[in-house]
Amino acid sequence: MSNIYVDDLGEGFPFVLVHGYLGSSEMWTFQKEFFSKDYRVITPALPGFGESHNVKSLDSINKMAKEVINVLDQKKIDKFNLIGHSMGGMIVQEITKLIGDRVNKLICFATGSIGDIPGRFETMEETREKLKKEGTQLSFSRVPHKWFVKGDKDKNYFLCENAVKNVSLEAADNALLAMKNWRGKENLKNIKNDTLIIWGDKDTSYNFDQVDTLSKNIKNSRLEIFKDCAHNVHLEQPDQFNNLVKEFISK
Repeated sequence: MSNIYVDDLGEGFPFVLVHGYLGSSEMWTFQKEFFSKDYRVITPALPGFGESHNVKSLDSINKMAKEVINVLDQKKIDKFNLIGHSMGGMIVQEITKLIGDRVNKLICFATGSIGDIPGRFETMEETREKLKKEGTQLSFSRVPHKWFVKGDKDKNYFLCENAVKNVSLEAADNALLAMKNWRGKENLKNIKNDTLIIWGDKDTSYNFDQVDTLSKNIKNSRLEIFKDCAHNVHLEQPDQFNNLVKEFISK
């Protein structure tokens, strides 16, 4: 039985949105508003994060995937569209590995096939070490601004500030450990679902090699690149992002 926070809005075919590291259900604010007009939008806050900051955090991508599946089972949701951002992109790949027959359309957004990403602005272990040395407040002010081209001057940066307010050092470190130890490349060839891959060309968290690996190994996939966007395309260019995703899932 899952006890995490879940926003459940609108009616119609279910669309499940999974946030990334240091994220929350609120990080999908513009998507919830847009898609709930036509879809039933499900946005869980992962254990230890955002609105679920009081729930014990998890230290593996597989466990996080199963937590989301538990939510869907509780709500008796069988088929659904699925999007994951960053760490959430790893989680949705894992969900598809476990229950791929229930996933209608898959969207892998600003993510890759391995957790400890070559070419990231720093290794996962370096982030973990700095987190423990600096503490959450300094670490959380240092990392999220890299997710926007305009840094903390982006008009929607406040959503990142809100998301990290109550996240513990343990929850943040568990997520970093989960990402560091996750490998999904071998499973890419088994993904048969229609898949959209989205990436911002200024993303320093996941370089082009990461999304290119997804694109080349997921058979029924297409790659869409947003110019002059970093890691949070859905907050930097929400209208263009939403329209692209709607066009993909409505076919």
